[in-house]
Amino acid sequence: MTFLLTGATGFVGRNYLLRMLDRGWRVFAPVRDAGKLRRQLAAERVDTSRLTPIPADPRRWPDISHVDAAVHIAGVLFARDLDAYVETNVEWTEAVLKALPRGCPMVILSSQSAGGPTPEGKISRDEDMPDVPVSFYGESKLRMERLVRRDYEGIPIAILRPPMVIGPRDTAIGQLFRMARSPVRFKPGLKPKTLSFISCEDLLDAIDVSLTNSDKLKHRPHYVASRQTFTDTELIQTVATHLRRRGITVTLPDPLVRLLSRTVDASPALRAGFPSLTADRVRELGAERWVVNPSAFESVTQWYAKKTLAQAIESVSRGAQASSL
Repeated sequence: MTFLLTGATGFVGRNYLLRMLDRGWRVFAPVRDAGKLRRQLAAERVDTSRLTPIPADPRRWPDISHVDAAVHIAGVLFARDLDAYVETNVEWTEAVLKALPRGCPMVILSSQSAGGPTPEGKISRDEDMPDVPVSFYGESKLRMERLVRRDYEGIPIAILRPPMVIGPRDTAIGQLFRMARSPVRFKPGLKPKTLSFISCEDLLDAIDVSLTNSDKLKHRPHYVASRQTFTDTELIQTVATHLRRRGITVTLPDPLVRLLSRTVDASPALRAGFPSLTADRVRELGAERWVVNPSAFESVTQWYAKKTLAQAIESVSRGAQASSL
């Protein structure tokens, strides 16, 4: 099997690339920095003989007319304005689609943010509810989905909307681990927020299932998530329990969080250290419920998320240990 995989140097993409290489698949991986990809994989000690890094610009790609399928994971997670998100999440996605063989089966990773938070009075959000993104990031993902559905109707393209993803090689969750080690932890917002999640391993399984069911899943995005939910306070406590650390959690008022986000936005160094605290992503913190219903995807594919939150947190530590061997 020969695949095109975008996002190979990112969190989910790198995990899926390792799975592909372990299976002996041939992979074309568009990357901006081939050296970064090689360094990451050197730390993993994997066979890269079937991996071909190619330029990020689809106009410079070699002949890929023979690829069996594509998995599009790459995207900008944190930016300061809508244009910066659109440039990659919409325009670059369109360039990738145009460069692929027409009719090539494909899985595209979107985001829960494209739909927006759970509507008031509802237990969870499903695909039949109107999409109301509250961030530029979510808006860019929704525009990408609409582009695919409008211009590539009839092509077997599955669009997945995962919520928070937890698993090994995630640099963002490292911030949560560092905070959980402290005797004093800070949580944005005075009220608890209820969240869906999916373990990285379950998400990779969902991508696998989508590749074999892309024709059944086309025409609409699908939420993929664990049935387990938790509050943001419970997430911090679960990590602290895993680390065997005790402490207290201090809640920060929303106005203070917004002020902090403007400070982060004004400093490139702070943006690099606290990417999820930009003014755009803080807009998502205002909602008290980000819970999705994966029933539609489960019905089509018979796939169900298996990992609990505690197991997903444990996999973060295992992954860190394995990559440092």
